[in-house]
Amino acid sequence: MNSKRVLVFARKLGYQTRSFDEAARKLGVALTFVTDRCHQLEDPWGDRAIAVHFDSPEAAAYTVLEAVRAGERIDGILALGDRPAVAAAYVARGLGLSYNHPLAVEACHSKLRMREVFRDAGLRVPWFRPVSLRPSPEPALLGISYPCVLKPVSLSASQGVVRANNREEFLVATQQVRRVLESPEVLASREGHLDEMIVEGYIAGKEVAVEGLLVNGDLRVLAIFDKPDALEGPYFEETIYVTPSRLPEAQQREIERCTAAAVQALGLSHGPVHAEFRINEEGVWPLEVAPRPIGGFCARALRFEGSERDELVGLEELLLRHAVEMPVGGWEREAKASGVMMIPVPASGVLEHLEGEDAARAVPNITDLHVTARLHDYIAAWPEGASYLGFLFARGETAGAVEAALRAAHGELRFAIRERLAVEHPGTRRMVG
Repeated sequence: MNSKRVLVFARKLGYQTRSFDEAARKLGVALTFVTDRCHQLEDPWGDRAIAVHFDSPEAAAYTVLEAVRAGERIDGILALGDRPAVAAAYVARGLGLSYNHPLAVEACHSKLRMREVFRDAGLRVPWFRPVSLRPSPEPALLGISYPCVLKPVSLSASQGVVRANNREEFLVATQQVRRVLESPEVLASREGHLDEMIVEGYIAGKEVAVEGLLVNGDLRVLAIFDKPDALEGPYFEETIYVTPSRLPEAQQREIERCTAAAVQALGLSHGPVHAEFRINEEGVWPLEVAPRPIGGFCARALRFEGSERDELVGLEELLLRHAVEMPVGGWEREAKASGVMMIPVPASGVLEHLEGEDAARAVPNITDLHVTARLHDYIAAWPEGASYLGFLFARGETAGAVEAALRAAHGELRFAIRERLAVEHPGTRRMVG
């Protein structure tokens, strides 16, 4: 395995890339990171990462190809995140490696294009239409019905996604979406389609997530996550994921069939897949499919055991094994139930203080707590936000026990968040939990 090298495309070198680095060391696989760090810095962390701009995927691919053609052979490619996946697809074609076609990956990066693909493939989709944000749209002229959901075309993590139940809420939501798209952080990303959104009919029902792996073009479902908190709006910040799913077996099989149909419609053929669905009395509705693994720390909720049952490996190791063409067919998700809570942001402001970490860790079935928000940093709640306060993990004999542990541990946490004012005065803060 020492001769194997994998290119890992990631927007920033953080906790998920560290997990891949640990898995690679265990397997004896070498990693070369491709990231959007400043290209003016001369390898400040000594990790030989290739600096690119993911907003120009073809230019990024050219930079990578020039960097690797004279060096070590590349045996596989992985992308962590939506934007890096597009550049990864172009590099894979340039190197003749198995990966998804660039057009398929680009379709996944546009909520509008994805809806069109699902509709044309005969999958369940709500009514939808692209709407320009300038001039301000008048819903009556657009034929908008309610309730509806407004979404930026190419942002992720439910950032800027807002439900509207009537005309007045629609007009307010339009301003919220516009503020998100015109924020310095989003503008700095140089994301495309920042002057438009997609408006679609609201889909009632439960929501689930699917983690999958495409092996030789065939979808293998690794896990179905229940999302036990109701995601009904007006904003759609996610919280708890728990697996195995407690849905009836017939519904789980329907979810698997819908995942395979959505993947096939998009033209995806290789590597990890993360997908989101709504389920109601009409059936399964695909929301989004992404050619990447579950994001951030959440991957730590998944462990797999081989046929010998003598060790458990994380999702990162399973994906690396697949990337370098090691067998992955014998690995199955562990028998225990597991889950993660993406600790929600209760209010926008400056994080000043945190209490209750030890009490949260002491809750039975809690296996870990990672607070990723930094003290004295500004944090944004949804719809402007896209980052969580941290992550809680649990394992237990049942999904119900895991969910209960996550809720109990979250109840022990208290965050002091001070509102950020134009002219700040000392002492203005509140405890939330």
